[in-house]
Amino acid sequence: MPDSIDPRAFLFAALALLAAYLLFTWYRSAVAATRASATSAPEDARGDAWTGPPNFYENAVGFVTNFFDTLGIGSFAPTTSLFKLRQVVPDENIPGTMMIGHTPPVVIQAFIFIAIISVDPVTLFTMLVAAVLGAWLGAGVVARLPRYRIQVGMGIALLIAAVTFVLAIFDIAAVGGDATGLSGANLAIASAVMLVLGALMTIGIGMYAPTMIVISLMGMNPAVAFPIMMGASAFLMPVAGLRFLKAGRYGLKAALGLAIGGVPAVLIAAFIVKSLPLNYMRWLVVVVVLYAAILMLRSAVQERRKRSTGTADQEVRS
Repeated sequence: MPDSIDPRAFLFAALALLAAYLLFTWYRSAVAATRASATSAPEDARGDAWTGPPNFYENAVGFVTNFFDTLGIGSFAPTTSLFKLRQVVPDENIPGTMMIGHTPPVVIQAFIFIAIISVDPVTLFTMLVAAVLGAWLGAGVVARLPRYRIQVGMGIALLIAAVTFVLAIFDIAAVGGDATGLSGANLAIASAVMLVLGALMTIGIGMYAPTMIVISLMGMNPAVAFPIMMGASAFLMPVAGLRFLKAGRYGLKAALGLAIGGVPAVLIAAFIVKSLPLNYMRWLVVVVVLYAAILMLRSAVQERRKRSTGTADQEVRS
């Protein structure tokens, strides 16, 4: 019998329970939404109701984005871009769709990387808690925001993502060291940053590249960023996803596509491919993300004008 229990066992147990609760709640929510849509007019059909299995494109987005997510590129900016290019779900439902649909693949990533890469338990636990708290606060705000504000937020998020990809391509701002943990003021600063990143993740700003930069600037081994950023995402995404489920702000088919396509992609990337020369892919992502950012911000301007025109018409009629 071992002298002590590996502290990671508690994280694994908590993560498994949290993910199982999200899946159970997701199922119940989808069933309730499907029943409600069955008794409503076609134009009032809900996006969180069952209308058939995901199509090839939705599954492919899940596979591609989670494959490269496992290798460290991140999935939120590419997913937002690919959803926007084909109008897969309404813009205001993209954050919730990603939070819910990417959860199963990211949970698997967290199990893999927390198991194989050593991190100081206090550092890991503290940064995970901070990220989850940020996501809980952020999701409550995002789920209530009007469409054009979410479009602006995601447009800015995509521009930030493009900048972080360029930084990664040219190895800018990533210093790095050998440490596997933090303490004192450095841990407090890193945790505060993770709280902010957790909140920003709810509007589509992925935390992988920013976490990698923060970890490196703090003098830690860049490899340590993988269990931290994937563990944080795996815990905060179900927490935020529950709030989006409650608000009905997600697309069921698209979220299922992310999950169904994403799980095998994670396993292939983690155990078979393991590494790729990613700079060419990052440049492709930069181009796609910038294009999607322009589309998103243009949509926000159009939505804002539509709202302003509607308000003016109401004032004239009154």
